[in-house]
Amino acid sequence: MSDKPIGIFDSGIGGLSVLKYIHASLPNEQLLYFADSGYAPYGGKTEDEVVERSLAIAGFLMQHEAKALVVACNTATAAAIKALRARYPDMPVVGVEPGLKPAAALSKTGTVGVLATKGTLASEKFRLLREQVSAATHVQFLPQPCIGLADQVEKGELQSAETALLLHRYIAPLIEQGADTLVLGCTHYPFVLPLIEETIARVTTRQVAIVDTGEPIARQLVRLLTERGLLQQEGPGKIAAFTTGSETALTTAFKRLLHLEPPVAPIVAAA
Repeated sequence: MSDKPIGIFDSGIGGLSVLKYIHASLPNEQLLYFADSGYAPYGGKTEDEVVERSLAIAGFLMQHEAKALVVACNTATAAAIKALRARYPDMPVVGVEPGLKPAAALSKTGTVGVLATKGTLASEKFRLLREQVSAATHVQFLPQPCIGLADQVEKGELQSAETALLLHRYIAPLIEQGADTLVLGCTHYPFVLPLIEETIARVTTRQVAIVDTGEPIARQLVRLLTERGLLQQEGPGKIAAFTTGSETALTTAFKRLLHLEPPVAPIVAAA
């Protein structure tokens, strides 16, 4: 089983921010990346729709003999991780969640802003996590749905005036309410980190910490594969990608964001 691939999926290109850490941590592994761009964004879909897509994609990756599954999407994790683990009880399934715990540890004002999709923030999983961390740390979390931001990343508008305007609209109120730490609660958002930092600098002279969750996900995956004896010891690893959207767009995203050029196969029908 150790030579089988690891399946990674997201609603689009956002999960590449997670794949980057996985590829760096596990250079010998075969990685399959599935961008469900034809059905994006997930943030505005119902929970049932996201569960249905997640199970369909997992089924596709299992047909390619995946030995582990990484849900590199906060919205899909919030909606579907329980269903995925129930469907594949013997397989390592790693999800992502907003980094509220590390953010609470970093905050000095006790106020943390959470940038995420509407779907993630409305989920039961997020509500429970927020209540748990707030009760343990007495930190106040300010949830900010960032409608349209993931779409801007999908379109490659990482430095555009429209993206900058959205970020200012979402970040400024959080800073004004005393947030000294911001959580990037969507895997798309690290790709606009320079613009986020520029936005913060325009709003305040105070230091504001930013929490991303890509690296902890990779560490968790390494731990689970090690425990189960599933690590691939010989390399180099390879990456292959699939998309329900534009093959060209995903190829361009890999090249622009990660400086990688894996083969990309379009998936015309539902996964």
